[in-house]
Amino acid sequence: MLEVTAKSDTISIGGHFSVDFQRTLRIPDDGKTYPLPPGLGRFPVCRIEDYEDRVPPSWKEHGGVFIPMYQREALWLSFSGAYWRPNAVKIAVGKISAITGKRLHHHLNRTEQNYVVCPDQPWLDGINAGDGYIRQFVAMPLGMGYTVEGQISGKEEFGGIQVIVYDPKPGKFPDEAPERDDDMDVLYEMAAPPSPGEMGLAAGGKMKQEIYPDSYGVDTWDEENFGRVYVHIVNSMMYRQITGMEPPATPVTAKTYTDFGLPWFDLYDEGKGDITASKKLSKVKSVK
Repeated sequence: MLEVTAKSDTISIGGHFSVDFQRTLRIPDDGKTYPLPPGLGRFPVCRIEDYEDRVPPSWKEHGGVFIPMYQREALWLSFSGAYWRPNAVKIAVGKISAITGKRLHHHLNRTEQNYVVCPDQPWLDGINAGDGYIRQFVAMPLGMGYTVEGQISGKEEFGGIQVIVYDPKPGKFPDEAPERDDDMDVLYEMAAPPSPGEMGLAAGGKMKQEIYPDSYGVDTWDEENFGRVYVHIVNSMMYRQITGMEPPATPVTAKTYTDFGLPWFDLYDEGKGDITASKKLSKVKSVK
């Protein structure tokens, strides 16, 4: 199993992959498709083991971490990895794959790709809901039927985000970083009833984003050598109950939207292509 650590609001899995969770604006849920929104800083990441006597009993089974999230903001996952030793990465919301819309499992699919590869995938802003677009990750309370998990499985028992990272098979890539010129970067940046205050991810507005096909092939990855982490999402009240501290203030306010004027930016990745859209996820309704 790959080692999982949480430090400085970043989760590292194995020796080369890391992910952090970026605050952003909720794009309008008006039927239009928008470019990528700005990043407004990392969500704080808290380890469950530091609050074992205060977290819901069901959390202890999964372990992992938790983050506080306001409904006024949205979330995107920022990936980092080594250009010379990539990883296969599965992302699920409420144990529903954000790529295929099917129940999360530990196998890498040969026909319908159910993972991303980092590098080249620098980020993921939502569920794979269409050809060349996603629906943004936005938080909603569990138990109301808004979440992706609720709409696809018919129940909301898990919530949160699940991340599974696979190492490549031995010999596929170097074990150590090859020598590079100084001016080249080494890293490619890029069941129990829910407790009151626990949240899951729902589908927000439409956004331009491709999920790249695996150029290495599924046989590149070692399905027996992986690491996983469960990321619970809580509202401000539950964060206060667990930690005894006030939740960190979010920079996202009504004024933020006015000040930014929705200043979207495009990612120039036309040459990468896009994997097939998920029929299941394309039918998930947005919060609106």
